[in-house]
Amino acid sequence: MSKQDVVILTGAGQIGMAIARRISYGNKLIVADKNMANANAIAQIMTEAGFDASAVEVDLASRESIINLVKEALQYGEISALINSAGVSPSQAPIDVILQVDLYGTAVLLEEVGKVIKSGGVGVTISSQSGHRMPALTAEVDAQLALTPTEELLKLDVLQPNNINDTLHAYQMAKRCNVKRVMAEAVKWGERGARINSISPGIVVTPLAIDEFNGPRGDFYKNMFAKCPAGRPGTADEIANLAELLMSHQGAFITGADFLIDGGATASFFYGPLSSN
Repeated sequence: MSKQDVVILTGAGQIGMAIARRISYGNKLIVADKNMANANAIAQIMTEAGFDASAVEVDLASRESIINLVKEALQYGEISALINSAGVSPSQAPIDVILQVDLYGTAVLLEEVGKVIKSGGVGVTISSQSGHRMPALTAEVDAQLALTPTEELLKLDVLQPNNINDTLHAYQMAKRCNVKRVMAEAVKWGERGARINSISPGIVVTPLAIDEFNGPRGDFYKNMFAKCPAGRPGTADEIANLAELLMSHQGAFITGADFLIDGGATASFFYGPLSSN
């Protein structure tokens, strides 16, 4: 089998697939998800569109599972790109699962892929506007989220049950950690000549978002995009527009950064009509 560059997509959903369509033609695409039905569905769509895609099962809460994913990818060639769009939302999972998947799992994935990413390789991880909604953390806590060895992350005092208010707070902490982790990993990836950034979308119409619209915070989310400057939710392809820039040669000077793309919802949350809600 001839070797080819490999793109890993974790999280078989609309945002990840939209990004993969932009950057994985001519490469081997590994579509990884905890739910194999989802992975198979996205891999089939991509295959029928002319991409070379295979589905793999991965559980981001398990380092062993992530290592196995990387090993599987390396059978095809060098890993040239990572698209991490995996995660669970506040309405989909309890606090411990959110922290295990969105926080710990993302940190491990960035670490393990970063060990083998090829020179010139790139990555994006999908964070969330939620990480921008919390008050600033202390410099000490930011450093802990960025630099604590991955196997000790969930032991941090700030992440203990008595310090996490609810699933939304857990999600916000996870997404704040994603951003800090990307900054720290960008230093390590840079030693291999590779880049990694995060994207923090606002409300984007996906099956996950529709779960939220129909969940206990549905009215909150609908109000959020109605009162943001854009006046609407976003689309997966608009997130892919940004990811394509970050992952192309045009983004060669961009690494260790987070990009908020939310139709102005966070601006409205702090300084506009959402600030009183």
